[in-house]
Amino acid sequence: MKLRSLDQAPQVQRVLVRADLNVPLQDGEVRDDTRIRASLRTIRKLTAGGSSVVVMSHLGRPKGQIQEAFSLAPVARRLAELMGTPVRFASGLPTGADARTEVRRLGPGEVLLLDNLRFDPRETEDDPGFAAELAEFGDIFVQDAFGAVHRAHSSTHAICAILPSYAGDLVREEVQALERLVEGGGEPFVLILGGAKISDKIGVVERLAAQADLVLVGGALANTFLQARGIPIGRSLSESGELDVARELMRRFTDRFRLPSDVVVSRAITEAGHAVNVEEVGSDEMILDIGPATRGIFREAIVPARRIFWNGPMGLYEQANFMAGTLAVAQAVADCQGYTVVGGGDSAAAVAASGIAERVSHVSTGGGASLEYLEGRPLPGLADLVEK
Repeated sequence: MKLRSLDQAPQVQRVLVRADLNVPLQDGEVRDDTRIRASLRTIRKLTAGGSSVVVMSHLGRPKGQIQEAFSLAPVARRLAELMGTPVRFASGLPTGADARTEVRRLGPGEVLLLDNLRFDPRETEDDPGFAAELAEFGDIFVQDAFGAVHRAHSSTHAICAILPSYAGDLVREEVQALERLVEGGGEPFVLILGGAKISDKIGVVERLAAQADLVLVGGALANTFLQARGIPIGRSLSESGELDVARELMRRFTDRFRLPSDVVVSRAITEAGHAVNVEEVGSDEMILDIGPATRGIFREAIVPARRIFWNGPMGLYEQANFMAGTLAVAQAVADCQGYTVVGGGDSAAAVAASGIAERVSHVSTGGGASLEYLEGRPLPGLADLVEK
């Protein structure tokens, strides 16, 4: 997929940039600035060329209402710190009076961040009227929010019908990385899947498992497959409505699936867990991580691989008692000398937390977007950026 890039964009006075600054906040401060850092390259390239830059993003799900808890004000502060220059901020409605005033004041090379796009209910409706209001803030549009390109929203899709549109460096890099994963060859190819829902990953499993030599499954996702095999999982999280899907996937790719042989269980997430054979889970216990034997088996498959795609943690990694499996997989991926891609979301956060992000070939900023791209689905936010 060849996208129109920034290198093809004309020099203009003002650029409207869709970034993905949907970052976790805690006590009014940014807890993880990975996505903000990923946006810096495109913003700096535009300001270095003398353009003023109006940046827009969503944050969480405020449901079309202005809510202080979902304001991008903390993001503006962190963006300014990382940029090393002031960043203007327009609070309230993203096309409201404050936003219009700040846009008029914006000088060459300056940056303005609009407040949460989802404060306006029209954003998620792909409303052309709202897109037209946003389009007044730029001479061209740059799509740099890979984590949002799978959404047909006003700021990702409708806007492209109004302004000349180009892919930012981040989006172009993301697409190139995923294309290399799918088309680059190199065996063995190992697919690592975790997280909670099989329903989110059916398309990826069907497409990539046909190419993969092994499919390693952990997290609550594995619970559904174990249950489909008739193995009791106690009070563990699973998708009981997807058991037939799990059985069919295992039937089709029976020689490639690897489920946990042992797991870490506990009666409560606040209590320390203990490892048991996967067939020995008590009726009052929950599976919360893969066990030590499984970690070793997974590592033996991961380290010698030539291609890796990993999406989803191996357990409740947010809790210290149940992060060992996810960290073990992260270390194995880091030790792999092949081409390694981590597919955004919780797995990207786990890689960042384990301190091995620089040893991974590519860490995606978009979990859902990367999955849909790998499924082969058309992504609305990219459709109008493809060179004809």
